[in-house]
Amino acid sequence: MRPVLAALAVAAFATLAVDVAGGHRAAVALVPGGAFLLAATAGFAWVARRDLRWPRYAYTGVLLLLGVAVFVVSDASYGATLMLVVLVAQAAILLPLPAVAAVVAVVPLVHAGMTFSEGLREGLGLLTAAVFTAVLTRLLLREQASRAALAVAHRQLRAYAVQAERLAAAQERNRVARDIHDGLGHALTVVQMQIKAARAVFAAEPARADDLLAKAQDQAEEALREVRRSVGALREPRPAVPLPEALRALAEEASAAGVPTEVDVAGTARPLGAEAEESLFRAAQEGLTNVRKHAGATRAALLLDYSRPAAVRLEVRDDGAGAAGPPGPGFGLLGVRERAAHLGGTVTLESAPGRGATLRVEVPG
Repeated sequence: MRPVLAALAVAAFATLAVDVAGGHRAAVALVPGGAFLLAATAGFAWVARRDLRWPRYAYTGVLLLLGVAVFVVSDASYGATLMLVVLVAQAAILLPLPAVAAVVAVVPLVHAGMTFSEGLREGLGLLTAAVFTAVLTRLLLREQASRAALAVAHRQLRAYAVQAERLAAAQERNRVARDIHDGLGHALTVVQMQIKAARAVFAAEPARADDLLAKAQDQAEEALREVRRSVGALREPRPAVPLPEALRALAEEASAAGVPTEVDVAGTARPLGAEAEESLFRAAQEGLTNVRKHAGATRAALLLDYSRPAAVRLEVRDDGAGAAGPPGPGFGLLGVRERAAHLGGTVTLESAPGRGATLRVEVPG
């Protein structure tokens, strides 16, 4: 608002100068008018930076005297009236509400030297302008204060969001650390002890050594499951490799592990969103892992189908033993379903005894 008020003060002085140049007002009016202009620009900028009240009251009093002087010397010119409007606006910025009301009440008294009817008419007009200026200025100040408070609240909210994110990350790291310590640490300690005991009795008691080694194997498998759960919570996204190439790399790993696996791509491959590609890749990874571990298959196949314009389908097929009922409560297939559901996709698993299994995952893309 300060630049606007400064411009208004300049306009008021320019109006007064035009009247003087036209011979309508006495040239002496430019003296208090120039002092008013200097005070309303440089003086106001200086006083507005001070928090003490007395400089503000003193400044407003001086400005009021200058405005009255201009008004009287210039014989109630339009420029002098504009200067009084500037005075009221600046008072509304600098002073508390009771003091502003006092300034608004005093300003119309500049017409006291006129006849009663003329002074009443002009005084009411100036009073109306002063009240309107004061109310508008206070409303603008309130809006500016609201905007500033909103900006501060927005910055605080962003800071709180960052803190909440950091806290959530710290809590998750602590949870994973506890899981590793309580689960994996315990399991590996037991494995170490059982292997040590088996070595001690291996020559004298082979049967007991074998029993200890079997228990150690069970514990090692449990530890592996703990590792997978913990690593799953911290797993980084896969490298940025085109999805067909990534699936071919998975097929090579499966083939090297003893289950020959081929990859077919239907339709023209197209870029997908990062989450969609991650979902399909993880589905293929989980499907081939289950084929190697549970299916007893001799062959497997991956199909990546781009033929539909708004969706991409992945199939993982095997010729293994199949199953009559639903799959067990593993975390792998649950993760596949969650990823697909997050994207608005679907997951189906078809399996029958002796006829293998087919995992289908379809996501928008």
